[in-house]
Amino acid sequence: MTQTAPQEPQVLVPLTTPEEVDQFLQDYPLAAVFKAGTCHKTMQGFGVLETFLQNHELPVGFIRVVDWRPASNHVAARTGIIHQSPQLILFKEGAAQFEVNNWDITPEALAPVFSAHVPARSAEGTVATEDNAEPYRRLMRAFLAGELSDWAFQDQYVNLFRDDASLRSQREFELLSRLFGDPDAYHGGLHQLGAPQQRGDLKARVQELLTDLG
Repeated sequence: MTQTAPQEPQVLVPLTTPEEVDQFLQDYPLAAVFKAGTCHKTMQGFGVLETFLQNHELPVGFIRVVDWRPASNHVAARTGIIHQSPQLILFKEGAAQFEVNNWDITPEALAPVFSAHVPARSAEGTVATEDNAEPYRRLMRAFLAGELSDWAFQDQYVNLFRDDASLRSQREFELLSRLFGDPDAYHGGLHQLGAPQQRGDLKARVQELLTDLG
């Protein structure tokens, strides 16, 4: 019987101060810094990064920009790279080599960089993302119990999703975006997304998502 190689853990380090930034970049000659913003763009961007981290050996330090502003400012001052969020910066020997921001954090942007600069793992790695979908589960259970109308559920779900800056896996991001799509389409009114039922029976789709989230 063939045994599967164990998954290797991914180095994912919170960087809360300028000193921690410098120590992290000193400890890891090849590393990346990911700046986490305050909306779902962070969730989506990190989800893309997470898929590459499963197969490449790259320590990542993450900065919650709102909470750890001095660390974020220090990275900007150290590199000369204008702050954006989300933002991914690749470092080699403490010097910035590559940056990508916002919606540009895509598989197409990262693939050549990882292929050229980041060593592959000997076995698939695991990434400890913030896998907490409980606020979504609670909202979906309330809707299925008849406590919210279709419109009220869509309103609350889209706003929750739009403001979510969790470091989530690509799988979880894709699951959560399945109900209503891109929350940026929301903008000034619910009509931007159309009727909640237009993608099919909403309650059936919510129940399916709830089951898939586990």
